[in-house]
Amino acid sequence: MPDVLVAGAGPTGLLTAFELERAGLDVLVLERDAVPTTQSKALGLQPRSVELLADRGLLTAIEPHVQAKLPAGHFSGVPIGYSDLSTRFPYQLGVEQVHVAAAIEARLRTPVLRGAAVTAVTQDDDGVTVTAGGREHRAGWLVAADGGHSTVRTLLGAAFPGRPARVSLVVADLTLAAKPAGLAEDWQLPSQGSGYLLPLSGGRYRTVVFGEEQQRLGRDEPVTAGELQRALTAAHGPGVVVGEVLWASRFGDASRQLERYRHGRVLFAGDAAHIHLPVGGQGLNLGLQDAANLGWKLAATIRGTAPSGLLDTYHGERHPVAARVLVSTRAQAVLGVPDPDAAAVREVVMGLLAVPEARRAVAMEISGLGLTYPGVAERATDVPAAPDGRAVLVGAALPPGWADRVETRAGAGPRLVRPDGYVVWAGGPGLEEALLRWLGTGRPVVGATGSAS
Repeated sequence: MPDVLVAGAGPTGLLTAFELERAGLDVLVLERDAVPTTQSKALGLQPRSVELLADRGLLTAIEPHVQAKLPAGHFSGVPIGYSDLSTRFPYQLGVEQVHVAAAIEARLRTPVLRGAAVTAVTQDDDGVTVTAGGREHRAGWLVAADGGHSTVRTLLGAAFPGRPARVSLVVADLTLAAKPAGLAEDWQLPSQGSGYLLPLSGGRYRTVVFGEEQQRLGRDEPVTAGELQRALTAAHGPGVVVGEVLWASRFGDASRQLERYRHGRVLFAGDAAHIHLPVGGQGLNLGLQDAANLGWKLAATIRGTAPSGLLDTYHGERHPVAARVLVSTRAQAVLGVPDPDAAAVREVVMGLLAVPEARRAVAMEISGLGLTYPGVAERATDVPAAPDGRAVLVGAALPPGWADRVETRAGAGPRLVRPDGYVVWAGGPGLEEALLRWLGTGRPVVGATGSAS
C-alpha cells in the first residue's frame, strides 16, 4: 500500500510525488487521461520555479525544450524586468508545460497509473480510499492536484468561494497556412489585446483570443477554425491564414480559492486549490511552489517526526500567497479591459511602475523571489536542496540526534534551511529551537499524524 495517493499528473501533482519519493515514501499518482497530454498549456517558468527545479536536478531535462529566456515578466502587458533581481536565473524560461511535466514524471520511481479517473473518495482515521479507473486504492493520505475542475474537491463538497467568470477567452495551439513576414518569429511578452501569436516547436503557434464573438458563445461551444480565423484576421489582417487547430479550449476569468487546503487526510494543491485568470505566467508556478511547501511537511508527518502542527502550516503559509495572486490577476484583468476608465487607471499604473522601487517590488512578487512566510526569512539563494529532502545546515555544528533530517555543509554565513529552501535560522542563539520548531523532536513519534484542520 502506498503512503500517499496523488490525484492528477500535472506538474503540481508530479512534483508533489517527486518530493515525497525523495523523502523515502511510496507514492502512486492517479491520472484520468489514458496517455500523457501533448497540449502545450502553460508556457513560462518564473525565476523562483527555475531555482526550485534546478536545485532538484530537474532543470537539465527541461532545458533542451526551452524556446526563450525572457529577461522580463509583465503586469497586464507592462514589462517588468528581472535583470537586477538576486537570483541565478534572472529571467523567465519560455517552455511548454508538457515538457516540465515529462521531466518530473521521468524521475518518479513508481509509474503514473493512467486511465484512472477518480469517482469516489472516502476517509477514516487511518487513511483514504479512492476509487479510480474502476479499482479501489488505499493510502494513508491523498493529495488532490486534479485541476481547476477538481473531482476530489467536488466529491468532498469543499467550499470554493469566489466569483464566476465575467469574460470568455479562447486559447489554442494551431498551425498557420500563411502569415505576414516578421509576425510571430520569436518569443516576446504577449502584447495587450486579443489574438497575439507565439511560436512553439514543430511549426505550431499559440494564440489567445477574447473578442466580441467569444463573449457570445457558450462555454461548451466547440472552438472552430473559422472562429480563430476571424479573430486573427481582426488582429493581424488577412495575411494570417489558419491551418490546423491542434488544440483549443474556452476559459474565463473566474477567481476562486478553497477555504481550507486540508480536509482530514486530503490535501489540495495547485489549481484544485485556487483558480484565476492565467495572466503573467503565475498559475503553473503557484502550483509548483505549493508542491515544494507541502511535500516535506507531509513526509515528516508520515514518518512520525513532524513537530505538532507542522502539516497545518501548509495551509497557513500557502493560502495567503494564492490569495495575493488572485488579487494581482484580478487587477491585471481590469487593466486590460477596453474601456476609457480602465485605460486611465492603466496610464496611472504605468507611471507608478516607472518608479524603480515600485517596479522592483512588482518584479519580486511576480517572479516569486520576494516570497517570505511569517516567522521565516527569505529563501536561501545559494544553498541547493539536499537530494534526499533533508534540511540543510550551513556553517554551524549540528547538535546530536539530527543527522537523519539535516545535511551539514561548510560555508560562510551560518543558516538552517528548510527542505523547501527557506531560512529558519541565521546564526546566533536559537538553532535548537529552530530544529525543534520545524523538524520535530529528533526521533520518530509513533502514530503521529499531525493536527486535523
